[in-house]
Amino acid sequence: MKLTKHAHSCIELEHEGMHIVIDPGSFTPNVADILSRSDAALVTHAHGDHILQDAVVAAMSACGHMVLYGPEAVVAPLCDQFGKRVLAVKAGDEFEVQGVAVSVHGGLHAEVLPIIPRVPNVGYLLGGEVFHPGDSLEMPDVAVDTLLVPVSAPWLKISEVARFVDAVRPRRAVAIHEAILSTIGLDLAARVLGNGTSPCVPVEFLEPGTAL
Repeated sequence: MKLTKHAHSCIELEHEGMHIVIDPGSFTPNVADILSRSDAALVTHAHGDHILQDAVVAAMSACGHMVLYGPEAVVAPLCDQFGKRVLAVKAGDEFEVQGVAVSVHGGLHAEVLPIIPRVPNVGYLLGGEVFHPGDSLEMPDVAVDTLLVPVSAPWLKISEVARFVDAVRPRRAVAIHEAILSTIGLDLAARVLGNGTSPCVPVEFLEPGTAL
């Protein structure tokens, strides 16, 4: 698989000419272009920085075979328009997307504030290798080769990121969910998480558009 890290939590996977996008949200400036070449979209939860609904609707309307996967809260508003092309998923599900095996993990978004209800959030393991947790640090309970790890959010502190990487112990960790950081904040997070002394695996901070 070819993995391209776009802005914030948006990840694009290419496999045998097919394109899968994960979390095409509003914090990704070129999200419409990414969706226009996608055969499938996987969404972790319903927050706008993880799914820009108008852009997804436009892409699915233009591409008659594009499929959307996500928790019920994500796909329900689009069922009437796209029918069987939208599929609700939950933790424990396993399926195949464009020849790539996918297993679903997690359950709830991390707590932002005690007064804010926690929305459904799932993580996806693709091809048995790449894990995208969405907005959660719940353990996937499977071996992970490449971990996409959130590094900045109202619900997150940097020590929790380090502990999550230590617990998962991937071969490689790549930073996502970084859009709200300033240039100074990005530099600080990269120095703290990228030196390999706090997490057992150093977290890589990639420029948007970088492919692995």
